[in-house]
Amino acid sequence: MMKPRSLTPLALAAAAAVASLALPMANASSHREAPYITTQPKVDGTDFYLFKSYEPGRGDYVTLIANYQPLQAPYGGPNYFSMDPNALYEIHIDNDGDAREDLTFQFRFRNNLKGITLPIGDKNVAIPLIQAGGVTAPNAAALNLNESFTVDVMRGDRRGGQRQAVTNAAGGSARFDKPVDNIGTKTIPDYAAYAGQHVYNVNIPGCAMPGRLFVGQRKEAFAVNLGTIFDLVNAPVGVITDPALINAAPNTIDDANVTTLAMEVHKTCLTRNNEPVIGGWTTASLRQGSLLDPTPRRGHQTTEVSGGAWTQVSRLGMPLVNEVVIGLPDKDRFNSSKPRDDSQFADYVTHPTLPALLEIALNLPNTAPRNLPRTDLVTTFLTGIPGVNQPRNAVASEMLRMNTDTVPTPEAQQHRLGLAGGDAAGFPNGRRPKDDVVDISLVAVMGGLCMLNGDNNGLGLGANCRPANVPLGATSLRLHDAVDQAVVPLLPRFPYLSTPTPGAR
Repeated sequence: MMKPRSLTPLALAAAAAVASLALPMANASSHREAPYITTQPKVDGTDFYLFKSYEPGRGDYVTLIANYQPLQAPYGGPNYFSMDPNALYEIHIDNDGDAREDLTFQFRFRNNLKGITLPIGDKNVAIPLIQAGGVTAPNAAALNLNESFTVDVMRGDRRGGQRQAVTNAAGGSARFDKPVDNIGTKTIPDYAAYAGQHVYNVNIPGCAMPGRLFVGQRKEAFAVNLGTIFDLVNAPVGVITDPALINAAPNTIDDANVTTLAMEVHKTCLTRNNEPVIGGWTTASLRQGSLLDPTPRRGHQTTEVSGGAWTQVSRLGMPLVNEVVIGLPDKDRFNSSKPRDDSQFADYVTHPTLPALLEIALNLPNTAPRNLPRTDLVTTFLTGIPGVNQPRNAVASEMLRMNTDTVPTPEAQQHRLGLAGGDAAGFPNGRRPKDDVVDISLVAVMGGLCMLNGDNNGLGLGANCRPANVPLGATSLRLHDAVDQAVVPLLPRFPYLSTPTPGAR
């Protein structure tokens, strides 16, 4: 079994390299990142987290969190943010390094409109809201729209493999209730307690150990000064020497929510043949064809009639890749692609435009690293880091990789810079909600990798990965976006992401 080795400066440098494709000073991990997906927010994958569970007593489990539907306003009524019943949401695991899914968790949703009416004179008339009173329990009587879902495990090819249902350990049902979004404190006085009733112990086919499951709205766990970043980085960004400046800029999406699909699975259910490294990514797919009904029937979301083969429209592994690494002409193509076909996007990695864009945005000419092609990024980004999170037989492909043999770091001891900060269980060896992927990326994309690596090419990072090729020099190791990821409130236990912001307080 491969164990993570001691974190030498060389390994720490390589650790930062994977993150370099996540864009320095970017927005949330993958929000509205491609032209087509802006028209389909219900299937827009926003963040993917993959980490060893750090809840006490759960260290042999792996937590997988897939977030969808970006930038949800808490007050987004009266329909709020139900999931698309015509879509297929998936979390994929590659456990042998061949860039193909070996295990896929498939989520499908159903919206059940109860049709609550009120007597108005001599008529019973349907109400216009999704609730007709207080809600404190799953599928409460006052809940007019009940959302439920199923989870299937697909082994092998995600379309042609063997499908089996995940079931509730209490009663054996294959259908689960999803909590309604956090409408407000009058409708749901204690949302944390209400949502907690939707954390299920589940039996996963092929797994000797039961897992846990939660699907529902959560508080956005990503921190960023969003609006100013895309205004050519119209914010104070630079070298942070005073710790007080680490949180100098506002987290402009602090009041936003997302929809979370979370599973906790024992590591033995995800690995194969003594290979401890797994790779993961998320997707969402829609049917290839759809028609709009000009005279919709009564019900809920019956306007569109869909059919044909599943067509992938969203993809997310490492944070921010499609958003700010892939060029505009190929963003929709990347969202529809599979990891095994990633060679078509190689130029965006070997010749990244981000450093040059930062030169323009920050008026800092001649600061981009000169070690082209960026073989340092190719090695670590597409294959994982040798001795840390690289599988034995790695096929170059973009995904989030994690070594399941890594011991999880307790929450209080986690370093916000992850592996680059000496924390073996942090990004890019998986990704935890507390990991500040933007800061790690700033360091790496502007040459911090070569600064730490020096002239030692023991990881095959390329002969041109030298300090001489980093115009910023040691400054590249101290870059920061002035927004501190580590201060975002989180839960110390599954599902880790915090209670969503209510629509009314």
